[in-house]
This record gives sequence, structure tokens and C-alpha cells, in this order.
Amino acid sequence: MTTWHAEWAPDRPARAMIVVTLLALLLVAAVPVALLAAVVMMMLGYVVGGLALFGGSVLAAAIAVALAGMSGVRRLRKLLSGDSLRVVRLNGSQYTDVAEPEGSQYPNFVQLDGSEYTEVR
Repeated sequence: MTTWHAEWAPDRPARAMIVVTLLALLLVAAVPVALLAAVVMMMLGYVVGGLALFGGSVLAAAIAVALAGMSGVRRLRKLLSGDSLRVVRLNGSQYTDVAEPEGSQYPNFVQLDGSEYTEVR
């Protein structure tokens, strides 16, 4: 039997983002069903009701997808800016595998020898 650790559980904003994303997926999946119901309603003579049903479902799905996208971008920015994700930014002195030519007037200039490129004519 496995044990559940508290650090594995998502926090409240992560849970809210998961719920919003699942709601968006559910509403997008409901659009074809709403289209079928709208076509049936229009065949029975309720043209305005069928158009309203289909338009409303598309509008609700679009709003849910936009909301999920915005909350996802906000969550991603918060993760990248916080200390929970350790990203190390390298400066020019930390690239040890790149040989810089001596006496070059360009700081990021790398000189290649003949074996590292092919000439195109």
C-alpha cells in the first residue's frame, strides 16, 4: 500500500486551473452534441431556438477555453518566476565548451575550421 505525501498534492491555484481546464474540455466536447440538438430543433420548426442553442454552446466553450488559457499562462509565469523551478541563467563566461578566438573585436564570434562546415557553390 502506498502512502500519500502532502508535497505531492496540488495547491489551491493548481486545483482551480485543473477544474477550469476540465470544464473547457467538457464544453468543447459538448459543441457537436449541441449542433445535433440544434439541427433536430430546427427540423421541428424551432429555428431560432436551435440557432440560439448552438451559438450559446460555441460561446460558452470559447469563453471557457480563453479562461483556461489565461489561467494557465498566469500559472506558468508564476512557476517560472518563483523559486520552485530552479532555472540557472548562464552568462558569457559560463560557456566553457565554446572556444573564442583571441584578439577578436566581436565578443560572441566563433571561428570555425574547415572540417566544421561545407562550402556551397
